[in-house]
Amino acid sequence: MAEEFFGGPLRRLFWGPLPCSMDWIETPSAHIFKINAPGFGREEVKVQLEEGSVIHVRGEAKEEPISKEAIWRLAERGKGDFSRRFPLPEDAKPDQIRAQVENGVLTVVVPREVAPPRPKSRSITVSSKL
Repeated sequence: MAEEFFGGPLRRLFWGPLPCSMDWIETPSAHIFKINAPGFGREEVKVQLEEGSVIHVRGEAKEEPISKEAIWRLAERGKGDFSRRFPLPEDAKPDQIRAQVENGVLTVVVPREVAPPRPKSRSITVSSKL
């Protein structure tokens, strides 16, 4: 009985947004985050920069209209809401973040600051007075 209840269409009433799977790819010019968002369109996915250093991605599923006479027998494929927060990398350019959703994958591109070249090694003269 409980298995039927918690696996049914009402399961979203008892749990909040689900965590989502994510890949983080670092290239010389950007950090690329790929997040699974199957069945979500552009209008259902939100990406926000919070407090200048945290990215918050979330998907809010729209309910499918169903006839009042319909009886749910099984509900396994439902697209539940999802949410994930992660800190921006230190070398991020927060004002240039881009995002797109395509084929069930949300891609967030965070361009990187170009690191200044490291100074060359050299000898430092030691004196008795500064």
